[in-house]
Parts: sequence; C-alpha cells; structure tokens
Amino acid sequence: MKARALAILHPGFEEAEAVVPIDLLRRADVEVALAHLGDGPAVESRCGLKIEAQDSFQNLERADYDLVFLPGGPGIREIRRHPGLCALLRRQAEAERWIACICAAPLLLLDAGLAEGIELTCHPSAEKELGEVLDRPVVQSGRIITSRGAGTATQLGLALVACLRDKAAAREVAESICWPYPA
Repeated sequence: MKARALAILHPGFEEAEAVVPIDLLRRADVEVALAHLGDGPAVESRCGLKIEAQDSFQNLERADYDLVFLPGGPGIREIRRHPGLCALLRRQAEAERWIACICAAPLLLLDAGLAEGIELTCHPSAEKELGEVLDRPVVQSGRIITSRGAGTATQLGLALVACLRDKAAAREVAESICWPYPA
C-alpha cells in the first residue's frame, strides 16, 4: 500500500519549502494530498506563486495520513494556534504517525503542545520562541522531523522519503536529481 502524505498550504508559505519536499515524495511514489488553509484552492506563496490545492483543510483534516507536512514562511504567523491544525498535529502524534515542519512551522508544534522534550530545529527567526534548538539542517525526534528553511528543503524531502519508504528509495530519488546522498 502506498504511503500517504498531507501537505498543508497556507497563504504566505515559502515556495521551496513546499514544492521541493512534495516533488521528492511524489518521485518516491508517495501519494501527496494538498490542502489549503485559506479562501480557495489557489494558495498564494510569499513571492506570489499560486499553487492549487486539491481540497480544503476542513475536508481533509479527519483523514488518516502517514505524514502531515507543514511548510514555513511568513504566513505561519497567521495560522498560529489554529484549533483544527493543532488538533490534527496532536492526533498525528498520538497515532505515532509522522509530522514534518520546516522553517517557522515548528512553532505550530509549540502551539499544539508537542515541542516540549523533543529535539528540533527551525529558522533562526523562530528560535527565540522555541528555545533551545539544534543547528542542523534536519532533526528527527521520534516521529517528528524539523528542518531549518528553504535551503534545507531537499535534505528534508529526502529524509521524509527515507522515513515513508526507505533509505534505498531516498538514495534513488537523490541520484535522479543529482543530489549527493550519504552512503
């Protein structure tokens, strides 16, 4: 059975942080659903790129996914403490399924009550609120994976492929995009 992921796009999301992991997951034959948190299916990124989501967050938030993925960007400020999103993250954690957040999106882990006692990383702009974070491109703590920002999106995407598929699939995807993958 194919692994299933839910990527949640919010107005002001960071383009590379969304598109790169979604692309790499799909190359690895992971089914990725796109949900929008906003007025309509076309979600505008921080730089004006519009990506059309398949459905609204409200219609997809109750489905079971192996991974829930949140890109960062300045739009994170507008969705902080979103009750449905926080509830989804808590359900995902309780079911021991994967959660991935990049850039400022780890702040939503804090809002959902999931940041305490785990190792994580984030964009420098979110460090003050999150407290002690690791200065690494990608950090996995149990089933929660965090990443620093747009420049680490490929590393995050490959880490997600390794978790949802395996390291061989991640290596194969990395080779297909000419990305060095550790032995």
